[in-house]
Amino acid sequence: MNNHRPVIGITMGDPVGIGPEIILKALESPLIHKICKPLVIGDSGVLELAKKSTSSALKIKNIKTPVSGIYKYGQVNILCLSKLNEDKISWGEPTVQTGNAMIKYITTAIDMAISESISAIVTCPVNKAAMQKAGSKFSGHTELLAERTKTDSFAMMLAGRKLRVVLVTIHIPLKNVSAELSKERIVKTIQLTRHALYYRFGFEKPRIAVAGLNPHAGEEKMFGDEEQRIISPAIDSARKKGFDVSGPFPPDTVFYHAANGRYDAVVCMYHDQGLIPFKILHFTDGVNTTLGLPIIRTSVDHGTAYDIAGTGKADPGSLVAAINMAAEHAAYKNSGNS
Repeated sequence: MNNHRPVIGITMGDPVGIGPEIILKALESPLIHKICKPLVIGDSGVLELAKKSTSSALKIKNIKTPVSGIYKYGQVNILCLSKLNEDKISWGEPTVQTGNAMIKYITTAIDMAISESISAIVTCPVNKAAMQKAGSKFSGHTELLAERTKTDSFAMMLAGRKLRVVLVTIHIPLKNVSAELSKERIVKTIQLTRHALYYRFGFEKPRIAVAGLNPHAGEEKMFGDEEQRIISPAIDSARKKGFDVSGPFPPDTVFYHAANGRYDAVVCMYHDQGLIPFKILHFTDGVNTTLGLPIIRTSVDHGTAYDIAGTGKADPGSLVAAINMAAEHAAYKNSGNS
């Protein structure tokens, strides 16, 4: 077993969601242990409960530091940061206590990645409402990661084998998207996309497509003028920097061409514009990764799935893909390519 494998911190997410179960299922794969040293950051008592629902035979081992773990197939190393009362928690029912726990898992993992005691973070799904009940001001992982790492310019990418999408705006009402768009914001997103494609994904000459906001990309202002007023000037500015960027393209066709290899990523104007086509192709193996951070962070591309939490039915495919991507990017970074 390669002792130079990167240590990947896997945060449990919401302890009463499917996070604990998909962690155990993912770590049942010997291949995961060949490419990295997985370290769970969460609650060992909850993980023991999840063993029952998944019928897992993995041995759970509490450790105090990443270097004290024995990383081998059959053993799950966990940094236990909470001791939730088993009698006071139920699958699919988040509380203030579980909200506090999931925040602690994330902030600890971020600090460990900044100090380089772990090579990357992989996050399981959280419940945003539970986080806010526990006092968090953030609407999800991305914003918390950005503030904790003091990152001003960041973006969300969803990545799969066939399609990668990057979002200019993230968790805001649809009615506010147009007002939030600016030439500068789109240029920054294009820059972050190109940097990630080159330094993290290994594309020598990244090809980026930009989606329009309106039907038919505005149809010569017939259905809106954001394309001419904001998006096209941003594309022109990015081209002057030497980027291979095209658009704005009608949203109903650009994803088809990207999925068939014409472009390496699509920059999208709002959340669902990118996530709907992405999840049609990569519902079970998609990865969410944050661009622009000084650390590597990947995540599952799905939610807490409270309706099946504790049943053992959750699919670990997205988590497996997220761990694989984190390990690949950490190895690429360690080779001096970033």
